[in-house]
Amino acid sequence: MTDDDSVLVRTEGRAAYLTLNRPRALNALNHAMVLRLGAALTAAERDPAVQTVVISGAGERGLCAGGDIRSIYQDVRSGGGAASAAFWRDEYRLNARIAHYPKPYVALMDGIVMGGGVGVSAHGSVRIVTERSRVAMPETGIGFVPDVGGTHLLSLAPGELGTHLALTGTPVGAGDALLCGLADHFVPAGRLPGLLADLADAPVPEVLPRYVGEAPAGELAAHREWIDHCYAADSVEEILDRLLGSGAAAAKEAAATILTRSPTSLKVTLAALRRARHLGPLERVLEQEYRISCATLSAPDLVEGIRAQVIDKDRDPHWSPATLAEVTESDVARFFAPLGAQELSFAADPADPADPADPVQEVPW
Repeated sequence: MTDDDSVLVRTEGRAAYLTLNRPRALNALNHAMVLRLGAALTAAERDPAVQTVVISGAGERGLCAGGDIRSIYQDVRSGGGAASAAFWRDEYRLNARIAHYPKPYVALMDGIVMGGGVGVSAHGSVRIVTERSRVAMPETGIGFVPDVGGTHLLSLAPGELGTHLALTGTPVGAGDALLCGLADHFVPAGRLPGLLADLADAPVPEVLPRYVGEAPAGELAAHREWIDHCYAADSVEEILDRLLGSGAAAAKEAAATILTRSPTSLKVTLAALRRARHLGPLERVLEQEYRISCATLSAPDLVEGIRAQVIDKDRDPHWSPATLAEVTESDVARFFAPLGAQELSFAADPADPADPADPVQEVPW
């Protein structure tokens, strides 16, 4: 497969269709795909015949499982992470561009939608989930922190639902994705082909009502009492204490999950979410996330988490530090430190393509 094959682009009638096309890798994003998506959005924006952009994933398993983390593992070990930082710079710009895209951007969030998959879908103007949707930001499980604007999205979820999803990485179905503000509409998976075809002939407001249905009931609404109480605590340690003492079986399960995650990632994630609530627009949050992501490249847990989950698959990461008590305030503060000349900045119009003066390295993470 060539880089051009990794994102299929076609125009039919009034719609441009973008298809992530790495089904054997569950459409995991790499740098070439991000650049290809950006170029396709530019072409569609400039084409007066195109009135709608639709993004979907090839294969039966989902839209996108996130970034190509095998490559980030190799990049950090062999190159110090420079290619990963370059990828994130362009990816986060793409996320902001999607959020401000001037034409309807329809994201089919069918099947697995995780990490970077959330970034190319949940910032869109029309976000569709199905009964097969499994939406998650599972980064704390690999020693990373929710990015691609994930801390922005989760900070806007009702109550403390976003904190729960960020710390545990729990996947949610259609009903809960709608509740948390990660999606807008439910369409049964079997009706997606008809929806896609009709968008070539008619505008979104005319087509969508013919396909939207009632989503299956979610699970989170019934747990709001303990979720909102437990996750409102000021520290991860206190959150765990409240979860373990709440008396709810689901709360104890959440605590057990959190205890398997990277202690450093947990503390940085909580701080990032709380800060995101006060940062304002998506661009400011993406700038913060870029600082955090770059900091993970020189921290031990990201490489170790990928090793345990993807490379060796022993599911036994050895985090460093190993406990929450060992992660100090200064350890957390390091992830938010300014990057100087390497900062990600959205001083220009976020809808503009990436600055051509920026070096682009077509190496996936």
